Amino acid sequence: MSTFNRIHLVVLDSVGIGAAPDANDFVNAGVPDGASDTLGHISKTVGLNVPHLAQIGLGHIPRETPLKTVSVEERPTGYVTKLQEVSLGKDTMTGHWEIMGLNITEPFDTFWDGFPEEILTKIEEFSGRKVIREANKPYSGTAVIDDFGPRQMKTGELIIYTSADPVLQIAAHEDVIPLEELYRICEYARSITLERPALLGRIIARPYVGEPGHFTRTANRHDYAVSPFEDTVLNKLADAGIATYAIGKINDIFNGSGITHDQGHNKDNQHGIDNLIKTLKNPEFTKGLSFTNLVDFDALYGHRRDAHGYRDCLEAFDARLPEIIDALGDQDLLLITADHGNDPTYAGTDHTREYIPLLAYSPSFTGSGLIPQGYFADISATIAANFGLEKAMIGQSFLDKLL
Repeated sequence: MSTFNRIHLVVLDSVGIGAAPDANDFVNAGVPDGASDTLGHISKTVGLNVPHLAQIGLGHIPRETPLKTVSVEERPTGYVTKLQEVSLGKDTMTGHWEIMGLNITEPFDTFWDGFPEEILTKIEEFSGRKVIREANKPYSGTAVIDDFGPRQMKTGELIIYTSADPVLQIAAHEDVIPLEELYRICEYARSITLERPALLGRIIARPYVGEPGHFTRTANRHDYAVSPFEDTVLNKLADAGIATYAIGKINDIFNGSGITHDQGHNKDNQHGIDNLIKTLKNPEFTKGLSFTNLVDFDALYGHRRDAHGYRDCLEAFDARLPEIIDALGDQDLLLITADHGNDPTYAGTDHTREYIPLLAYSPSFTGSGLIPQGYFADISATIAANFGLEKAMIGQSFLDKLL
């Protein structure tokens, strides 16, 4: 068994690897998720060339049908498996919270028919701005500003919409509703959605700029989450004086709980990889956990059902994987995983209930192969075991399998 000075956990947001056993209990536009397979269908329909992930062992992860265009390396450099979700949900917060050791037995609330009038009226009374009722439904974030952005520029109304996730999103043109005002309205929306029947995982500020027909969402997005209901492994690390570095939207997902160093939001995946490499090279970071979310797979391509874009995004990450590996210390461990699926070839625009891949690599490895199939929370239990801490609610460490 190896122990590591630093562990670097990278979540490829929505990169599932095949339908989970309970996938048919979850639906997409009325279609059960049982035939979903994010990586498998991308590989089958548009091809997938990810030689560096294949070298670690991606092609060795057990599947009913092999990843069509991903090679099965004779001598992989890492350990791999797939992990199943225990919690009741298939959203970002549920996935990340379980990865950090929590079992979410009551899913957050979602609003497929839009938010109730009571919530919209309260936001109007607080903000002094009207809400565009026609936007109040699950909506693509880019489509909703294309459809209602011109109206907002004329009237100053709020664009409030949701998605398949338990979120309330408020889009506002930065020249019409200043960021400070948008954030203040979102903070109020957060305060009125903390308990059922409207217990939401996140309130999201979605600022944008530009002119009709050419609107662009900016990097000034801000998420207002609820704090985890019990200590995660992040809390256990922080309480023990062990550094935790959050890259991308990780700090938002955990509402800052257990985060000792917030490296800020990513403008896109490439910027997120830059931030990760910068963190890896930080001479002050000698022990602890870095936790990165790369969201473009999900936000730009999964929800938009763009298989070609999703493939290109995966290949762009793979192309930079050698840089990440080169920045690892000799006693570092790299864990690459996901938080749910979002099959771009599937029905609807929702996430899909899938297994997630797990790829583990360290320069110190003397072996490689398969880790027994387990659950999302096994990642947190392994991190806890590595640093001599108690695990969170659930999870089984696989640290002794990494040789």
